[in-house]
Amino acid sequence: MESPRLTIAYLLAEADAQTLAVADTSRQGLTYRELRALVGRTHQILNGSGLNSRDTVAVALRGGPETAALFTALMTYCRVAPLDPASTQNENAFALRDLGAKLVITSSDVPEAIRAAEECGVGRMLLVAQPSPGAFELQCEVPPPPRSSPPSVPGPNDVALLLHTSGTTARPKLVPLTQRNLVLSTRGVAGTLQLSPADTCLSVMPLFHVHGLVAGLLASLATGATVCFAPAFKATAFFSWLDSSQATWYTAVPTMHQAILARARHNMDVLGRNKLRFIRSCSSTLYPSVYDKLRSVFGVPVLNAYGMTEAAHQIASVRLPGASCATVGPSSGPEIGIMDGNGKLLPTGHVGEIVLRGAQIMPGYLQPEGVNESAFCNGWFRTGDEGLQESDGSVCLVGRLKEMINCGGTKISPYEVEEALLNHPAVDQAVVFGWPDAMLGESVAAAIVVREDCQVEARDLLRVAAQRLSRRKLPQRVLFVTDIPRGPTGKLQRIGMAKRLGVATSELTHTTFPNPA
Repeated sequence: MESPRLTIAYLLAEADAQTLAVADTSRQGLTYRELRALVGRTHQILNGSGLNSRDTVAVALRGGPETAALFTALMTYCRVAPLDPASTQNENAFALRDLGAKLVITSSDVPEAIRAAEECGVGRMLLVAQPSPGAFELQCEVPPPPRSSPPSVPGPNDVALLLHTSGTTARPKLVPLTQRNLVLSTRGVAGTLQLSPADTCLSVMPLFHVHGLVAGLLASLATGATVCFAPAFKATAFFSWLDSSQATWYTAVPTMHQAILARARHNMDVLGRNKLRFIRSCSSTLYPSVYDKLRSVFGVPVLNAYGMTEAAHQIASVRLPGASCATVGPSSGPEIGIMDGNGKLLPTGHVGEIVLRGAQIMPGYLQPEGVNESAFCNGWFRTGDEGLQESDGSVCLVGRLKEMINCGGTKISPYEVEEALLNHPAVDQAVVFGWPDAMLGESVAAAIVVREDCQVEARDLLRVAAQRLSRRKLPQRVLFVTDIPRGPTGKLQRIGMAKRLGVATSELTHTTFPNPA
């Protein structure tokens, strides 16, 4: 029998009972004793409803300490599938059917999930928040089907979390993460960050994403620390939350960091008394310009990490004191290799596809059928990311293989072009993506958000970018926008960006600038 140390329940068991566990941004919430008691009561309700460790419970809730407490209870009892509370009825219905969910836990302010549960004939409970932040009651509206097998306690190999990939170009893949997967990743995060019971995380990542669940919630619980949950990310409220939570760290995607930096000059008083000891960035490329500004504004180390859903979040991370963002650091658990297109592992310093293996990696996609044949090669999981490994084991990311722009046979990384565009003082945000081209296959296109009180012409923008980029890498089409569409977790989704911007090829032909000089 395997050790229970590789289960989430074990992570929760050792924290000091009096320490604040989950709270709102004002540090009002549940101690570890209160959280453990709430988890126990929730287990009794689930057991009484006929659910066991192999049943799937979907959760469609907005953020906050109550949602975090519920996820803690569910992940220590059964399979839990987080759903984006902003999803449509059709999206929710697809997810419920694909998951084979027996129950949905939602709230009255997420009507699309309620209607999807009715459409699919799935059991339904409503979470009702109590006056004390973090506390909740569950009201059963439609009971789940009768129990099909005896109740059991989850073991290390049992699935704890089910997540759909973004599915931007194809049917979403269903990722099963076991108790072991999540515990190993959690320990990797906690060890990298040197977390202790004295730490407080300000959690601004959504809890329907593995980043928020593992790095924000589980890494804190595993070390007996405190985590304060924002209801949803809001840059205008961030500094107020930072102040009231007394946070010692926070983790976010780079676009969130950029939005926070844009508000920094309005919150110099909070900056002067903040208690941060580091900032963590993950789930997307952290550009040197953003990294430098974070270090300058907050005066603390910035740790660049690399993660993905299939690896239960963190794969690698820069360690303290975080002296650079040129790499994402060495592995924090999985074995990392670099592979060529023929399935051969490459030596140090050579660019290829990043591949992973080890006990932290998911056992294989559950859906759709046949996808695992291309997802794994010789026992290695193929990440779809291009990069190289340095002699000390640190990983350098080049870009997503599917997002690379193929311009007449030349592969162009959108990240390199974006960083050059962000070097212009008037540029607040930039996203670069491939644009259909009859002769070259693809050309480089860019969408730009200009800073407040600034103006810039495309020709001037390209003139500055040309100082860092060769001519073939310069955007041939530039579109100025007020906002750049993002995924539900704040990540840029370059594939299909033109469609998301609501423009057709013909609408951008007048913005072609072949000669910025």
